[in-house]
Amino acid sequence: MTEIQEIAERLKGIREMEDISPAEMAACAGISVDEYLDYEAGNRDFTFTLLYNCAKRLDIDITELVVGKTPNLNAYSIVRAGHGMKLKRREGFEYLHVAQYIKNRIAEPFVVTAPFSEEEQNREIKLSSHDGQEMDFILEGSLKCNIDGNIEILHAGDCLYYDSGKPHGMIATGGAKCVFLAVVMSN
Repeated sequence: MTEIQEIAERLKGIREMEDISPAEMAACAGISVDEYLDYEAGNRDFTFTLLYNCAKRLDIDITELVVGKTPNLNAYSIVRAGHGMKLKRREGFEYLHVAQYIKNRIAEPFVVTAPFSEEEQNREIKLSSHDGQEMDFILEGSLKCNIDGNIEILHAGDCLYYDSGKPHGMIATGGAKCVFLAVVMSN
């Protein structure tokens, strides 16, 4: 069974245990019922936004959906370089969750690596949205961001903080990959 199929199975099982309809889950994820059922069948790779929104609706930690384990640390957690919970939820992007062992988190911190793509430079940036706020701090490279129609270019050391309920998206720019710290905070 693939990782996608395992996540799909957990998502469906928890949804059914909570007696939540596919239509309600689709609405909370901002997609059609058919699209949602396609994800739940394991036919599509999950986006972070979909996993985040579904976990919030199911009132569980995103770690439970992704790896099937409940975080159990209270005081602190150390995640060594390169050893977080890996998510590859957007083509080419790598998300490394760096606080997956702490329970009752108020934020989801990720080290994100966005690959540079020449083809993306003159295309519309794919947008998503989810409840809460987000902070992106650029560690390496440059990032072109679209926040609700506002285009900004960020460089190493720059920080962007925004309402993640607004449509937003980003791509690496400047000819090289971009590495940034993304912290997603729920309301």
